[in-house]
Amino acid sequence: MARLPPLPPETTPELKPHFDFFLGTLGFTPNSVLTMQRKPKLAQALAVMNAAVMDPAGEVDLGFRRLIGHVVSKVSGCLYCQAHTLLGAKNFGVSEAKLADVWTYATSPHYSDKERLALDFALAAAAQPNAVTDEQFAELQRHWSDGEIVELLGVVAMFAFLNRWNDTMATPLEAVPEQLAVQTLGGQGWSAGKHGS
Repeated sequence: MARLPPLPPETTPELKPHFDFFLGTLGFTPNSVLTMQRKPKLAQALAVMNAAVMDPAGEVDLGFRRLIGHVVSKVSGCLYCQAHTLLGAKNFGVSEAKLADVWTYATSPHYSDKERLALDFALAAAAQPNAVTDEQFAELQRHWSDGEIVELLGVVAMFAFLNRWNDTMATPLEAVPEQLAVQTLGGQGWSAGKHGS
């Protein structure tokens, strides 16, 4: 059960342009943002950060950026964000096979060595304390440009905020991402937990 219930989108009309961003990427305004609108500047800041981190003009594939967000959310245990990142990855063209193997990317034939390096980096960057080593960073730089690395770390940092927000608020998970997560990862033990209805 949500600790603070999401408010209807019309509660804060000035946030509509920011809500519309999410309509374009997910097909709905997330309950996390609808809860956050109690402080409109915070919701605006998140929307601006999200638009920058997930900029379509970026160098890193949009679907892969969502997979980075997924493994970061797995590290923190945020089931809400795990479901959202699966949906975002699917919406940006990541195959069902790749989605199903996201938890086993290290051995999956659906992931390249370059992708594995980035996902390993995301896991280390999301760990508490941070576990990125100089050697790991140097290896990452052999395969990813500096601009790409900044994009990857931007995803990690944004989801650190979102994971803490949604787990603390017990944000209720919307039906579409929950259904996809159950279908894709339910057999591997995924459930909505406190975010379920």
